[in-house]
Amino acid sequence: MATLQEIRAKLKEQESKSGGSNSRTGGDNAIYPFWNLKEGEQATVRFLPDGDKENTFFWKERLMIKLPFAGIKGETDSRPVQVQVPCMEMYGESCNILSKVRGWFKDPKLEDLGRKYWKKRSYIFQGFVKDDPIGEESTPENPIRRFIIGPQIFQIIKGALMDPDMEDLPTDSTSGVDFRIIKTSKGGYADYGTSNWARRDRPLSDEEMSAINTHGLFNLSDFLPKKPDETAQKVMHEMFEASVDGEAYDAERWSNYFRPAGMQARTGDPNAAPSPQATATSASAPAPTTPEAAPAPVAEAAPAPAPTAEAAPAEGGNAQDILAMIRSRQGQ
Repeated sequence: MATLQEIRAKLKEQESKSGGSNSRTGGDNAIYPFWNLKEGEQATVRFLPDGDKENTFFWKERLMIKLPFAGIKGETDSRPVQVQVPCMEMYGESCNILSKVRGWFKDPKLEDLGRKYWKKRSYIFQGFVKDDPIGEESTPENPIRRFIIGPQIFQIIKGALMDPDMEDLPTDSTSGVDFRIIKTSKGGYADYGTSNWARRDRPLSDEEMSAINTHGLFNLSDFLPKKPDETAQKVMHEMFEASVDGEAYDAERWSNYFRPAGMQARTGDPNAAPSPQATATSASAPAPTTPEAAPAPVAEAAPAPAPTAEAAPAEGGNAQDILAMIRSRQGQ
């Protein structure tokens, strides 16, 4: 696990590269559904390190692109469906879809369309749920849960990490701190802007330490979509063009690679297994109707001149100043 100083340095490096730019997955109940909190309720969680020691952070970033379709080809009375495909930038590569969409923002008439097809960013964390006001009907045997965090909450997490007053990693087993997810409403939508870190540190309990020793920590990258191969990337681009043209989703052509949630692959052979790409990168649940109401990816800031949906809070000082303060404090 990286030190707090290393995390701060890498966060600043990423922000400088991106220009300061500012999620429902899976079918198991390991993902904590904090979006089911009632207005005014708060859940207390404790984030844990990534099981992958090579990961500087205690989260993994996920980038997805939503492709809406008018319905499903060949089905009568078919409702609109949505398929999510991975953005290739998630794997450090150029994304052909974004390359096309980026140019739309130069035309005011295409800005809204550009935002629809722009990449959506979310973050995968893991940890314990210390206080759960939801009262889940069933919880997994392994108490180490996953959290799909949108940009609003992530900016609060990130902002505190960059604060020189935070001296220890919040994931530390003895001097870490809990995080409070607080749900309110703003403009008729769910809002998590008052979520915050606890003021006092809390060592992990014997029960929590036992759970880590028994179950181990997740490798968070295991919950990212599998990188599409060359064929799957061609399918993604074909689906993108069909979506923009207002066509219906063609299950015969695409379901073995990417498909709406709940749809089985149509291989033509009922005994044939779907492509590994389909299993790894098939769409998750439909987008929620309210921002961060469920952990569907939230749209990140699109290229200028498109306005950002959620601007990152201003941070005081640059990386050099922050690191200098940390070194000075440690020297004392």
